[in-house]
Amino acid sequence: MLPDLTIKELRKFELEGGYLIDGFPSLGFSSVIATESMIHTSQFKLAGVVDSDVFPPISLIKEGKPNFPTRIFVNDELKVAAFLSHLALEESLHRQIAKKMLEWAQGQKISLIVSSVPVKADENEGEIMAVGSTKNATKKIKEAGIKNLRHGTVPGIPGILLNEGNLSNQDVIVILFPSDGTSPDFRSSARLCMIMSQLIPGASCDIPDLQKKAEKIERTIKKDVEESRHLKDTMYR
Repeated sequence: MLPDLTIKELRKFELEGGYLIDGFPSLGFSSVIATESMIHTSQFKLAGVVDSDVFPPISLIKEGKPNFPTRIFVNDELKVAAFLSHLALEESLHRQIAKKMLEWAQGQKISLIVSSVPVKADENEGEIMAVGSTKNATKKIKEAGIKNLRHGTVPGIPGILLNEGNLSNQDVIVILFPSDGTSPDFRSSARLCMIMSQLIPGASCDIPDLQKKAEKIERTIKKDVEESRHLKDTMYR
């Protein structure tokens, strides 16, 4: 049996016709850093949490307050929600998490889900591309002036979002951004944040602030992810 994933909404909000950002870690932490930067810049507020019995039993302490490691933030004015997670998730959970996110988005009548995945390339030379789950999503990519991916593979949660979005006619766009895997992730995060802003009207990132704080954010996220991974590995020994 698949483990239950529970979404607990902590306040009322209205997202019909709005947007959802996938801020789960993929190959690296750029997606999380970019999402967190947008949350801080565009005045998102905590709106819910995601929990499961298979998640590591851990609390993230922020400014003296306990937090679930996977949270939902909402900007009510822009109608934008973001799933933000500091957990190291096993690949076996990716399909279920993507489906749960898609189910929640459809229940909220979200118009577009935006996800992302890094592609190994030189950050200064690599080209940012995107791929959509539907003809309408592909049209949005073109309107944003982003090159459309014609051939390739998209792994993990973003890949499942694309496949399931295609079956259910839910607009999903996955941004593929270059990362050489060795440079600090904040450089990729800044470029990713700018592209996300092109797809989500009104959303923005404070790039100078991101470049100033991202290394600290990156260290914090890596620490949280490593601690959750270590706890997961040892909790049953």
